[in-house]
Amino acid sequence: MSRLHIFDMDGTLLRGAASVELSRYLGKFDLANAVEEAWVRGEITDIEFLDRVLPLWEGISEEQIDQAFEASPWIDGVAEVMADIAVRGEYSTVISQSPRFFVERLIRWGVGSAHGAGVVPGGRSGHDLLLTAEDKVTIADVLMADYGLTAAECVAYGDSTSDVLLFQRLPHTVAVNGNAKIRGLAAVSYEGTDLREAYAAGRALFESANGAGAGGSPLRRQQARS
Repeated sequence: MSRLHIFDMDGTLLRGAASVELSRYLGKFDLANAVEEAWVRGEITDIEFLDRVLPLWEGISEEQIDQAFEASPWIDGVAEVMADIAVRGEYSTVISQSPRFFVERLIRWGVGSAHGAGVVPGGRSGHDLLLTAEDKVTIADVLMADYGLTAAECVAYGDSTSDVLLFQRLPHTVAVNGNAKIRGLAAVSYEGTDLREAYAAGRALFESANGAGAGGSPLRRQQARS
């Protein structure tokens, strides 16, 4: 039996936001952080957010994006988790509202597929380029159909409001350092800095649903902390 593991990025795999980390690398942290905080407070729309951050990255090179990516504060164990998923013949994907050009770099760490907003540094914004909370569900449904899986054979890992609809769609969900809303929806919550522990909690949901402990992980198996 195969399974699909669906990960959010900002706040889940990344202990922060891609827009802020890109801007930090370029010496524009304060500007980007102010925009990010305004968006979190609901003071600006997704389009207004992009209108303000995309110009900050104009002229950034692929090498600079790589360096910003590598320097970002990732949760521990991302590559190890993706490798374990792959060796089991299962699937992994990252679905994020952040720019696709940043999210897709996770493929280098073993992520099976990556999805993000279709914007480019210094380029235009627009509703056609956004990846919304509704899009997360649509992409998950397409992947399930492509892989011949049901919702019960998927687990989602997320932290915030962009994951709410996906958590409502799937029975197996793990809040990773989540806000109150997402913790209330999640089947299990994890607080910590190691994805291997959150992943163990996700696998345990499958095992519990199957009524058995088959398929123990070669990774560290630790109790999810709430």
